[in-house]
Amino acid sequence: MTEAKGTAAMKEMADKKVLKHIMIDLDKCIGCRACEMACSAFHARPRFSSTNPARSRIRVAIDEHSDMYVPIRAGDYTPAECTGRHKYTINGKEYNECSFCGVSCPSRDYFIEPDSGLPLKCDMCESDPTLTEPWCVQVCRCDCLTFVEEEDERDEQPEKRDEMEIGLESLVLKHGLDKVLDMVAKMSSKG
Repeated sequence: MTEAKGTAAMKEMADKKVLKHIMIDLDKCIGCRACEMACSAFHARPRFSSTNPARSRIRVAIDEHSDMYVPIRAGDYTPAECTGRHKYTINGKEYNECSFCGVSCPSRDYFIEPDSGLPLKCDMCESDPTLTEPWCVQVCRCDCLTFVEEEDERDEQPEKRDEMEIGLESLVLKHGLDKVLDMVAKMSSKG
């Protein structure tokens, strides 16, 4: 009887997916950009060897005139520009939709790795070693960023793509399959 209960509990755990979010409280953000520096240092090679905000997976959109700061996390890559060019008015100032978008796309250089041109995406600092909460949340001294984990029940788990697959796909979309294959052939002949 206890073996059946254990199997049922394991099946229930397998059906649940843990969703991880970074919640942002805009009223608390002071625009210090510590999250950007921490993120870029965490993802530097070797880790913590340099800081470069262009490599950060979180950016702070700043409007110094109205003292407004909006942290934006890098989301998925899209090979096409969006068709929406909505305008938002916040405290009397007009902003376009791109100002608050976390997607890396062909129309702007936000969340694009400056050396390789590959898209960046927030990975919640789950690379080896995995942190209990993302580094940007740990360094945020004004508690603007909060890490939240929630259980979500799903029938099917989507297949997780690795960094190499995403990177190669974006290179093929940008340069074409033939050019990428030629470069791989040249690289393999050198080694």
